[in-house]
Amino acid sequence: MPASQIFASNLLNWFDVHGRHDLPWQIKNDPYKVWVSEIMLQQTQVKTVLQYYARFIQRFPDVKTLAHANWEDVAPYWAGLGYYARARNLHKAAQQVIQLGDFPSTLDGWMALSGIGPSTAGALMSLGLGKFGVILDGNVKRVLSRYFAIAGDLAKPAQEKQLWQLATALVPADRHADYTQAIMDLGATVCTPKKPLCLYCPMQQHCQAYQQGNVLDYPEKKAKKTVPIKTADVLILDYEGQWLWQKRENEGLWGGLYSLPIIEDAQQFVQWQQQWQLESNMQTTIKHQFTHFTWILNCHKFSLQTQDYQALADLFHAEFFSVQKMAHLGIPTAMQKVIQSLQNK
Repeated sequence: MPASQIFASNLLNWFDVHGRHDLPWQIKNDPYKVWVSEIMLQQTQVKTVLQYYARFIQRFPDVKTLAHANWEDVAPYWAGLGYYARARNLHKAAQQVIQLGDFPSTLDGWMALSGIGPSTAGALMSLGLGKFGVILDGNVKRVLSRYFAIAGDLAKPAQEKQLWQLATALVPADRHADYTQAIMDLGATVCTPKKPLCLYCPMQQHCQAYQQGNVLDYPEKKAKKTVPIKTADVLILDYEGQWLWQKRENEGLWGGLYSLPIIEDAQQFVQWQQQWQLESNMQTTIKHQFTHFTWILNCHKFSLQTQDYQALADLFHAEFFSVQKMAHLGIPTAMQKVIQSLQNK
């Protein structure tokens, strides 16, 4: 039996017994639900996605409903998942599908939609349509780099090309969807980054990294970059129990979500406070980690008088809402941290 068939056979035999078969998006011939899950799963773990997926699908059960919704309706259902450009692209791509009249049926067709690259398109061909499709996400790269002992930076063109060639050659002639799910499951549950369960791995006998006794050397670890630390001042402007909230621009950080007013320049914050002659009656500090920087947010709560509240609302182009109402609107995780921190004081 050729090596590629041995790989697929061992993997599928393991999957039949130990794979994940009860994920809510594992629905045959429903590319929409698979698509939503694939976008949510980019840079996000399954256990986190499970908390958001059902709610999103209940509100937007099909591509037509999503396409015809306003972004303002979509944003709250993504709030907390992060990487909001994914949601904006999903929303835009849903509109593109409606314009096309149906879901794409080819790899190039999927890749022509906003926010869909080669690996996601391959997953949609395989998991969404049951056709031949190749994926190369982080889990698959890790499995292949260990199995074949592929050294070097996997993001480099040479390694990337080698991985795509291997990933393509290993896909079996049938059971495309099962194979795709199986190799992702193996990477997520057995061939994990830090504590791989090699003793339970169906690929152990032929895994070169295991035979060499250096599984954790693959894939090569990138040198950690120093993450810059930024600071800003968050204004909790309270008027009769309601706080002032800004709806952020659709593009950029937290696009389309609601946020408390933030002043990123410390001197501007001092000048603002002096101009309005406001004294903070409660303060707290939270730390929020983004991919490329850490944000230290110094939060100041001010109780407003009648003569100030409307002027400040106009200044920040914002509205007053109760904290309870904001729970039903789109607010980012950092703002949720602010609310929790103040409530715990």
